[in-house]
Amino acid sequence: MEDEIDFIIDGTREAMSNALKHLEKEFVNIRAGKASPAMVGSVMVDYYGSQTPLSQVANVSAPDGMTIAIQPWEKSMIPVIERGIHLANIGFNPMNNGESVIISVPPLTEERRKDLAKQAKAAAEESKIGIRNDRKNANNELKNLEISEDLKKNLEEEIQKMTDLHIKKIDEIFAKKEKEIMTV
Repeated sequence: MEDEIDFIIDGTREAMSNALKHLEKEFVNIRAGKASPAMVGSVMVDYYGSQTPLSQVANVSAPDGMTIAIQPWEKSMIPVIERGIHLANIGFNPMNNGESVIISVPPLTEERRKDLAKQAKAAAEESKIGIRNDRKNANNELKNLEISEDLKKNLEEEIQKMTDLHIKKIDEIFAKKEKEIMTV
């Protein structure tokens, strides 16, 4: 019985932590004005017939805050990389100089910053929903166990504390990201 309880508590803790990790990954893809190699992290390119992440066919760097430089390992990949960036629909217009692909990252307008902040808030809300669902699933599993009502109540309180802690962390991560987005 104790093993089942530990399994439920540990599984819930892990699921909630995964929701936080997922949110942090989502936030990496929401740009906050400064150029970063992560901005093209979702770009896939056709590498000899198979879809391959850009980072596996080229070196991606941000030499300054307004530029992303993509140095392919094979020159023949330059048009393929440009096509991949267009298909990823991330709002960048790549240029090439015969050796590499250059992306100029335009400064964000106030309207675009607000849109990105809304996007970040939506991602944070989705994570909160995921954590609340994890709490609900754990509580449902507890209800099916044949344990005393006092123990059930104590475990439900522990799960609620975990939920509150993770939601607080989401709010902190979101506040930091929102500040990053809105800072000119």
